Amino acid sequence: MPGRPRNRAHDRAHTRRTFIKTSAAAGAALAAGPVFAPAVHAQARPIKIGYVSPATGPLAPFAAADEFMLSQFREATKGGLKVGNTTRPIEVLLRDSQSNPNRAAEVAKTLIVNDRIDLMLVGNTPETTNPVCTQAETEEVATISSLAPWQPWFFGQQGNAAQPRQFNFVYHYFWGLEDVIAVFTNMWGQLDTNKTVGALFPNDGDGNAWGDRERGFPPELAKLGYKLVDPGRYENLTDNFAAQITAFKNANAQIVTGVVLPPDFTTFWKQALQQGFKPKAASVGKAILFPSSVEALGRDGHNLSSEVWWTPNHPFKSSINGQTARELADAYTAATRRQWSQPIGFAHSLYEVALDVLKRTKEIGNARATVEAIRATKLDTVVGHIEWNGQGVPAIAAKNVTKTSLVGGQWRVRDGNRYDIVITENKTAPNIPAGGKMEAIT
Repeated sequence: MPGRPRNRAHDRAHTRRTFIKTSAAAGAALAAGPVFAPAVHAQARPIKIGYVSPATGPLAPFAAADEFMLSQFREATKGGLKVGNTTRPIEVLLRDSQSNPNRAAEVAKTLIVNDRIDLMLVGNTPETTNPVCTQAETEEVATISSLAPWQPWFFGQQGNAAQPRQFNFVYHYFWGLEDVIAVFTNMWGQLDTNKTVGALFPNDGDGNAWGDRERGFPPELAKLGYKLVDPGRYENLTDNFAAQITAFKNANAQIVTGVVLPPDFTTFWKQALQQGFKPKAASVGKAILFPSSVEALGRDGHNLSSEVWWTPNHPFKSSINGQTARELADAYTAATRRQWSQPIGFAHSLYEVALDVLKRTKEIGNARATVEAIRATKLDTVVGHIEWNGQGVPAIAAKNVTKTSLVGGQWRVRDGNRYDIVITENKTAPNIPAGGKMEAIT
C-alpha cells in the first residue's frame, strides 16, 4: 500500500500472505465482526485497529461489554484523527476468538496479514492474549494487551524459559500473581481458619501459572504458613469434581482457591455442597467476576470472594469522554439493561490507551513508531494510571509490563437473588475504598 512502510516480517512472510489472501474469502464470514469507518476524508487510508476478544464460548462473559465500548469509541472518534495535515477515519475490526486459543491465533493472523492493521488490541485471559501476542510479535505488529495476570502472559509465551524471549512489539498492563496472592491471603487473614487451602488449578495458561511451584501460589502460601492441597490439573469444562472435593474433605480444607472458568465453578460448587463440603472461604479467580455467574448459584453464592480489578466506586475517570467509573457503569446498564461487571473498565481502557498512542505516533503504519508511542505512555484512565515504567515488575518483564491496582471483595445477596460485590480488602490499594469486612461462608 503506497506510503506505508513495510516491516521486515511482512516481507519475509510474503508467500504465506499470498496463500492466506487466496483462502481468506472462504473464511471471511467467520472472521467478520463489527466494523465502523466514519465518512471523513474518504480518500485518506483509514487507521485500522484490530481487536480480538472471546464473544462466544465459555469466556464470553469477559467480552459482554465489547459492543457497548465499541459504540462509545465510535462516537468519540466519529470526526476521525488528525495525522499531519490529514484527518483520517479510524476503523475497528472486532474479531471473535470463540474462547479458543487456536482460533485467536487464526483471526489475529488474518487481521495482520490480510487487513494490515496498524495496531492490535487484545484482552480476556491468557487463552486469548497469548496466541494473539505471539502472532503479533512474530509479524512485528504493535500490540496492547490486558485482562490477564502478567505472569501467564509473559512466561506463557516463552519458548525456552532458560533463555527468556525478549518482546519488542507487545505490551501488557494488568496486575500480577503477587497481587492476587496478597489480596486473597489478606482476606483469609480476617477469618479464623486452619490455613488449609484446596486448589482448583485447570490445565490452561492461568491454571498452570497459578499452580507453578516456583512462581505461583505454592511457594508464596508456604511462606505465609498455609498448607496447599493441590489434587493436580483438571481439564476445562469437566462435569465431575469428585476427586477434588474428596481431597479437600480428607485434608479438612477450610479455604478453596483457584482460577476457574465460570461454568466449571458452578459445577464444582453445586457438587461440593451436595457432598457436604462447605469451606469457610472460597476465593476464586476468573469464575465469579460476574454477577450472572454468582446468580446462577442462587443463594449459595453468598459470601463467595474474588479479586476485584474494577468497580463503579474506583476513583478514576475516562481520558476519552471524562466519564467517572460510576458514570461508565451506569451508561452500560442503561444501554444494555445488564449489571456492570469488572471487565467493563478494562475494555474501555484499551480504547483509551489505543487512542492516546495513535495521537502520539509519529508515523501511522510504522510499527516501530507505534511501539515508541506505547513505551512513552503516561495516561490516567478509567482503571488508573498506565505507564510502562517497570515499577513493581521484575527486571525480566519490566520493559513490556505495567501493573494496575487490585483489591478483594465478597459477593453479598441483595433483594432476593441479586448480588453486589463488597470490597473487603484494600491494603494493596488504599485509594480504593473498602465497604466491609470478610464474613465466613455459612
